Amino acid sequence: MTFAHEIALRKAVRDRLLANAALVARLGGARVHDQAPRDAPTPYVVIAQSQVRDWSTMTERGGEHMLFLDVWSQSPGAREALEIMALIADALNDAQLTLPGATCVLVRVLDTQTTREVGGRFARGRLRVRALVETV
Repeated sequence: MTFAHEIALRKAVRDRLLANAALVARLGGARVHDQAPRDAPTPYVVIAQSQVRDWSTMTERGGEHMLFLDVWSQSPGAREALEIMALIADALNDAQLTLPGATCVLVRVLDTQTTREVGGRFARGRLRVRALVETV
C-alpha cells in the first residue's frame, strides 16, 4: 500500500492549486493551507482530511487516495465558494501530478457539497478528490 505517498500527494495538490493564477487571484493570494492559520482571511482552501485504501494488484502496489478540500468563505450565500470550487476542479481533474517514487495515474473531483457553518457566518464548500497512485 502507498501510505508513504500521502504527504507527497498533498504537496503536489497544493503546488498544482497554487500554480493556477486564476485560483490564486480569486483567493486573493496563496491561500491554500494544510491547516488554516489562526484568523486567516477568507476565502481560503484547506486540504482537510484524507483517506487511503489499498489499490494493489497481483503485480503492482498502489493506493486509492481520497482528499477532502474545504473552501471557506464569509461572503453571503454560496456563490464565492462555488466559484472557487469550480476553479479547483478545473485545476485538478486529470492533472499530471509528479510524486517521488510513484505515478499518479488519475486525479478526479468526485463530488462537492456546500453548507453554512458557525451560525451561518461562513460558507464551506467541500470537494472530494480521488487520486490513484502506483508505486514505481
